[in-house]
Amino acid sequence: MKGAVEERAIELGEYIIENNATVRAAAGKFHISKSTVHKDVSDRLRTVNPQLYVRVRSVLEHNKAQRHIRGGIATRNKYLRKEKNK
Repeated sequence: MKGAVEERAIELGEYIIENNATVRAAAGKFHISKSTVHKDVSDRLRTVNPQLYVRVRSVLEHNKAQRHIRGGIATRNKYLRKEKNK
C-alpha cells in the first residue's frame, strides 16, 4: 500500500506541474479530497522526490498568489449571470 501512496504523490506532482493545476483541480481529476492532495504534495512528495516537490511548490505558490483574482472573476461572473437571467 505504501508504494501506491508514493506513486500517487508523484502522479499528482506531475499533473500539477504539467497543467499548472490548482489543488482543487488535481483533487477533482484524481477523485480524492483536497486535503489528501495537500498531504501528498507537501509531506509525501518531499521525501519521495525532493526535486519534483520544489517545482510543485512553485506552481502552488503561484496559484495561491493568484487566487484572489480568480475569486473576483468568479464572483463577477456569478452576478453577470444573475443579471442576464432576470
